[in-house]
Amino acid sequence: MKLFARACVVSLGFSALAMAGSGAIADAGQAVRTTLAEDDKFQALEIRQKPGEINVASTSGTRVVRAMSGGSLLRTYADGKTEKVVWKTGEVQIQGPGPQYTVKNVGDTEVVLYVVRLK
Repeated sequence: MKLFARACVVSLGFSALAMAGSGAIADAGQAVRTTLAEDDKFQALEIRQKPGEINVASTSGTRVVRAMSGGSLLRTYADGKTEKVVWKTGEVQIQGPGPQYTVKNVGDTEVVLYVVRLK
């Protein structure tokens, strides 16, 4: 049994390394964030968030966001305040800096966002 458990841990470790090498970041229950392009001023990301998954956002800087596949998200701010956000497929928003928050997909479809942000 111990050998099986170790094999599982090693397998998960290799999977995490493979994802890290591809620019994708994901944990169980968390959205998948893939860096598509990056330089010293900008970063382009694809965020895929299945129903129930959480996206742990970094500090919120200026960004342009396009919903490739829309849905319902719930933002939770550090002070406990919540805000429901509904994205329509194809919708584009320019979002300014703001407080840090986490996002949970509270809908029943995968939300896919294309984000270009200033560093």
